[in-house]
Order: sequence, then C-alpha cells, then structure tokens
Amino acid sequence: MATIKKFEELEIWQQGRILSQQIILISKETELKSDFRLRDQIKASSGSVMDNIAEGFERNGKLEFRQFLSIAKGSAGETRSQLYRVFDNYYINQEKLDFLVLEYEKLSGKIQNFITYLNNNDYKGTKFK
Repeated sequence: MATIKKFEELEIWQQGRILSQQIILISKETELKSDFRLRDQIKASSGSVMDNIAEGFERNGKLEFRQFLSIAKGSAGETRSQLYRVFDNYYINQEKLDFLVLEYEKLSGKIQNFITYLNNNDYKGTKFK
C-alpha cells in the first residue's frame, strides 16, 4: 500500500470503473434507458463502488478507508441485486447477467481481501504520520 500514491492506481477502483462503464452502456443501449428509476438506481450504485473506494483512499486514514471499502462492497452487492431486476425486466439476457454478476462477485471478493489486508498490517495512513 505504501507505494500507491493515487486511488486511480488501485486495481479495485479500476475494476469498479470498468464495471460502472458497462452499466452505463446498458443504460444507454437497452430499454433500461426508459426505466428512469431503475436506470438511475443501478447507475448510482455501480458508481458508488468506485466513488467510495476513492473517497476512502483520499481520507488518508486506515479506519476510514476500511469503512468506505465496506460501503463500496455493499454497493457492489446492491448493483448485483439490481442486475437481477434489469434481467427480470428483459433489458439484458442471461449471458450478460451471468457475466456481470460474476464480475461483481469477483470485485466484492477483492474488496474484502483488501479490507483483510488493511486489518492485518500496521499501516495507519498518512493522516497519522
């Protein structure tokens, strides 16, 4: 962690961004574009994953970073749930659902691994130097 200077360097943030971009494409290229409430909800939750990783990193403290990573993980779960609603409304097919659910599960696992890493080391953050 000591070598990472910007949140943009974090693999979990990069993956969150890629997945958010996929949700944005679905919201533009399918009939989800007309389902304003669901469209806005899933775009917000998918964006929340990457945004909470960034915000937690920028706070420069281990405890706050862990808290925001936990929120990001929750947002990944929320997005997964909303993907089922998108599928149930026939906006995406089974293949797209399976792919995105798997990718969000992988991302949730990586976020959890990062939380575990922070729990098991002495890094306190630059706020406390």
